[in-house]
Amino acid sequence: MSERRPVRTAVAAAMAGALMAGCINLAPSYQRPAAPVASTYPPETLPATPTGAVAAADLDWHQFYADPRLKRLIEAGLVNNRDLRIAVLNIEQARALYQVRRADELPTLGAGFTAQRAPALNGKLVNTYAVGVAVSSYEIDFFGRIRNLSEAALAQYLATAEARKTVHITLISSIASAYLAVLADDEQLRVTRQTLATREDSLRLTKLKFDYGATSELDYRQAESLLEGAKAALAQALRQRSQDENALVQLIGQPLPPDLPPPLPLDSAQVTADLPAGLPSELLERRPDIRAAEESLISANANIGAAKAAFFPHITLTGTFGTASTELSGLFKGGTWAFTGTAQALQTIFDYGRNRANLDVANVSRDIAVAQYERAIQAAFREVADALAGRATLGEQLRAQIAQANAESIRFRLSDLRYRNGVASYLELLDAQRALFVAQLAVVQIQEAQVQNLVQLYRALGGGWTEPATAATAAASAPAARTP
Repeated sequence: MSERRPVRTAVAAAMAGALMAGCINLAPSYQRPAAPVASTYPPETLPATPTGAVAAADLDWHQFYADPRLKRLIEAGLVNNRDLRIAVLNIEQARALYQVRRADELPTLGAGFTAQRAPALNGKLVNTYAVGVAVSSYEIDFFGRIRNLSEAALAQYLATAEARKTVHITLISSIASAYLAVLADDEQLRVTRQTLATREDSLRLTKLKFDYGATSELDYRQAESLLEGAKAALAQALRQRSQDENALVQLIGQPLPPDLPPPLPLDSAQVTADLPAGLPSELLERRPDIRAAEESLISANANIGAAKAAFFPHITLTGTFGTASTELSGLFKGGTWAFTGTAQALQTIFDYGRNRANLDVANVSRDIAVAQYERAIQAAFREVADALAGRATLGEQLRAQIAQANAESIRFRLSDLRYRNGVASYLELLDAQRALFVAQLAVVQIQEAQVQNLVQLYRALGGGWTEPATAATAAASAPAARTP
């Protein structure tokens, strides 16, 4: 009975140490910094929110994007895009690093066997055999050093998970933007080819008049120049279309599927236009890039606690519990059980300023994380405000540009009629042709800008990510939630 008392005493001491571990936390109390932005978006950019409108962050991208062709491309990109794969692998790496830090909070147990031959007091050689379980250098975390390192690793894991959501959202909007650019290229090619055909007809007519002496060579050369300008514009449009399609292929991570459905026209019907802006404070919870920045700040805050704990003694416990005997056959017999335990407290006296420098690094890192968090909020506010300004003005700009293009079309027909009847000069016709071409291209560009702006507003408000249906299953294997 007396042999078991040291064992009980040691176990009780270890349990007491475990209970005391983490009771002192030297990390500063975390307080979320105030958002360095206005409490509302510019009121002139905020239309009345329609009844029943769903917030962008709650609107699945399948519902926001209406074009079935675009939906197929987004689905392909979410499967094949390499940037998204890297983001997912980064999560697994951060999870593993967190588990390493988490394991440091618990003692490491090992089983071992030793055989020793040494001289006894009488000069004879004595064999000693031992087998048992050992605890090797378990640090009793009185001052929260290990706990804070674990908290920092958890925050980095959560920041990486939020970064993956950001990549997911950005990928969807990038695919949509690249797809809309290709649609705009196709529309510009249609306008350019139409203009090219018109200028070819005009050149043939001018050449015929020139051959019969009804017009000057100046008119003929002007018509020829205008035609070559249209050919140059067509070559540029073809090159731009090819480059935009290459960008789209890279984003989806595979060649364009041959069985894609036909596209919808390039207009606001491509997307859901009714997106309530909400308040800037909602971005703190809706934008994963802001949440990632805050988790990085929490990690930096915890690292300060670990750096402060380095100024206090490191208390470690080493022990073994098992059986020992001078005969191999005597192991595990009654009376052979043995226990050894060692507690060590190490206090740094002089380290050439290492601990102080580490604490300074931790404090500066926290200040940097605060600035990065505030910068993320400001960037998000600007993105939303810019998109809201675009939504408030692009509609009127498009209406005015379409009206101008219609007026230029009528002007061109009248100028052509006047020129054919000898009333107007050829210079007047050329000017009408140029103005019509520019106005038609401007309509396409503003149509693209309007839809692109809605895509960016959806992304800026945190739209594009919804928790998968298997989130509950995934949560079961995820690291434990943060404790207060």
